[in-house]
Amino acid sequence: MALKSIALATLLLTLWYSNVASASDRPNILLINIDDMGWRDVGFMGTDFYETPHLDAIASDSLVFTNAYAGAANCAPSRACLLSGQTTPRHRIFNVGTHPRGKEKNRLCEHIPGVDVLDTKIVTWAKLIQDAGYRTGTIGKWHLSQDPRPYGFDVNVAGTQSGSPPRGHYPPHPGVGLDDAAEDEYLTDRLTDEAIKFIRESACEPWLLYLPHFAVHTPLDAKRELLAKYKAKSPGKLHDHVAMATMIQSVDDGIGRLLTTLGELKMRENTLIVFTSDNGGYGPATDMDPLKGYKGTYYEGGIRVPFFVHWSGKIKSGRSDEPIAQIDLYPTFCALLGISPPEGQPLDGVNLLPLWTGQVPALPKRSLFWHFPAYLESYRNCVDEQRDPLFRSRPVGVIRQGDWKLMEFFESGDLELYHLTDDIGETSDLSASHPEKRDELHAELKAWRAAVDAPVPRRK
Repeated sequence: MALKSIALATLLLTLWYSNVASASDRPNILLINIDDMGWRDVGFMGTDFYETPHLDAIASDSLVFTNAYAGAANCAPSRACLLSGQTTPRHRIFNVGTHPRGKEKNRLCEHIPGVDVLDTKIVTWAKLIQDAGYRTGTIGKWHLSQDPRPYGFDVNVAGTQSGSPPRGHYPPHPGVGLDDAAEDEYLTDRLTDEAIKFIRESACEPWLLYLPHFAVHTPLDAKRELLAKYKAKSPGKLHDHVAMATMIQSVDDGIGRLLTTLGELKMRENTLIVFTSDNGGYGPATDMDPLKGYKGTYYEGGIRVPFFVHWSGKIKSGRSDEPIAQIDLYPTFCALLGISPPEGQPLDGVNLLPLWTGQVPALPKRSLFWHFPAYLESYRNCVDEQRDPLFRSRPVGVIRQGDWKLMEFFESGDLELYHLTDDIGETSDLSASHPEKRDELHAELKAWRAAVDAPVPRRK
């Protein structure tokens, strides 16, 4: 089953090649990847405190996916999955950094370090698109090496190994290469300025812009001129964090400016816009309710993310509950531009274009997989008696197939089974009451691990 699931990428590519646009009609691509934005942190997903009018407006004219997934529950491995089109066992970036997390006495399994730099032998979709004649840029958080340019980018602004602006979202910004920042320059605004500059400079050629904002990652550094507004606003039942609200608005305001620029340059009709986040929201500041968990957990709140795709006249607006994953973007971009995937490099996603454009009502049956053979400490200021007080995540493997999700915890061997349509909050473990489904998914998960050579940590 696992190998059939992987092979779907090739199957679905053939559905699109016959209708792919000619080279002169190829769209520009704008991929916006927000850092730590939770599933419900935008208006079109139901926030009752944060304000995202520009995102809500474009989402209303886009195809919104309510079951969209990141490749991992925290920053670096998620980004590696997105850029490579591969699950974590293939690129071996399992965590942020390679060092052990937490106290040794609390870790029951051996440490599997993985790597912290994406192998340059892995051909990213950016490299393929660059080779196809596009001007390519990355503006913002890279987190996969010290320099993103060898991975297929002509222009890099602020992209280094750094995972956050260590001194806050106001200058100085050591480690991200923005030494010329003005004293009162907010980082999100600067990255928006650079994105607009890139688009204007690329007006006479096809372009790809990967815009991975540092916001809304910690430190939670409020945009000063918005503080009074949100301090005066009544808190919602779901959300009420003032600093987070200002950071989210700064992202939304910037996207509004980008959309205005595309309109001025008459590029809206020929630009594919993808909006998403790298993982679930930051637990101490936001809430993904009714989803369980938050960034760093492999419950839904840690891996399910906001996602929409917009392409005027090509993609109909609406909502879809079809499970998709960010690893699907690689084969989708290949199909979009008529590019052959790199020979000999496995891709774990499938081509979404037939789904996006309404050629098919749903994807063929497949399973989604996650593999996290590591540890992530719990937030000290985010107490939740239902979860582990020491670790947000212990080593775990996950499979989602249709409505069903199985989690295997490597320390104990425990299995948890959830029916996500009936129980989106993962409140009722059905592993004992549905042993046949449990065993079926567990067997498929183990077969997939063997197929991709996933390292399973042994107990000490």
